Amino acid sequence: MTTPRLETDLDAITHNTRSLANQLAHRGIGITGVAKATLGSPNVAAAMIRGGVRGMGDSRMENIARLRASTLQSSLTLIRSPMRSQAEWVVREADCSLNTEPRVLDALSAAAVRRRTVHAVVLMVELGDLREGVASEDAVEMASTVAKRPGLRLAGLGTNLACRSGVMPDQNKMDELSSLVEQVETRVGHGLTVVSGGNSANLDWALSTPDTGRINDLRIGESILLGTEPLHRRPLSGLRADAFTLVAEVIELKTKPAQPWGQTAQSAFGDLPWRPRTGSVRQAIIALGRQDADPEGLTPPVGMTVLSASSDHLVLDVGDHELAVGDDVAFGLNYSALLRAMTSPFVRSNDLGTAPHGATVAPKDPLFTKYAA
Repeated sequence: MTTPRLETDLDAITHNTRSLANQLAHRGIGITGVAKATLGSPNVAAAMIRGGVRGMGDSRMENIARLRASTLQSSLTLIRSPMRSQAEWVVREADCSLNTEPRVLDALSAAAVRRRTVHAVVLMVELGDLREGVASEDAVEMASTVAKRPGLRLAGLGTNLACRSGVMPDQNKMDELSSLVEQVETRVGHGLTVVSGGNSANLDWALSTPDTGRINDLRIGESILLGTEPLHRRPLSGLRADAFTLVAEVIELKTKPAQPWGQTAQSAFGDLPWRPRTGSVRQAIIALGRQDADPEGLTPPVGMTVLSASSDHLVLDVGDHELAVGDDVAFGLNYSALLRAMTSPFVRSNDLGTAPHGATVAPKDPLFTKYAA
């Protein structure tokens, strides 16, 4: 088979989704599945839907459009603040979008009026991670202006934590969001149906807190795809960590000195010279490089060690493994490696397991469809 290739076990994704969906449902929280690390793969999205997500979200309009054009029947949410230049596209393809900017809301409103539709808006609030979001003290006032724009409907509030600055979602942060929801509802005169507390980083809080407050949605990608939580990269109990495997081919296998010789400077990517142990290394070169995956995010088979990587070569110490030129080596991936492998034009993606295309999938969640044409 062609290499490098990324093998996806769809059954593992469904299993992880179902496990998290069941646990969170007991706490009144649903899941917006996020497949952005897989370029909005319809098969991955369908596996998530089969596992119980209420709808799908993605940060790129290209992926939203790919999902919309597929056979899936699911609510679609743009989970990155829309580009003003893409307002027409957003309204055409997405049921809902996360927003922070008045000028973008104006553009979405104009596009929705032209299309004679209603676009749902979740207003994002800044709670300390310093990525997207309006200041909490401005949230009530800005939320009250959304419904004044024709073609828009305020569906809810949301926040994002841990992605930029590593600020942990905790009870104080979630209580603050819940309090803002109640203030906004009083101001606008109607209930908010979507209160999106964050992403996979919220799972520790969500599954342990005695009080989830008004939080009823989490945007989950990494924990479903990789079976880990992103705050400490710990495996989550009951989830599978083997949904993705990156397979690449050995193109050279030789025993070489462990130490380079000659005068040294920076490597091709600015690294300092590598100083390994003395003696020799049974070294394999794999046809896989930084153009294909993040080498720091790859886990080789037990007994092998990643030594270095250039654009097109991954160098391994293969120890006592029985290998020959032409053999395949399979790697586990973290989120960074998965993201780069999925976006590399040189990596083929193979979906394994039970492909859910054509299966009956969940209808669009009423939280969103009541505001969409």
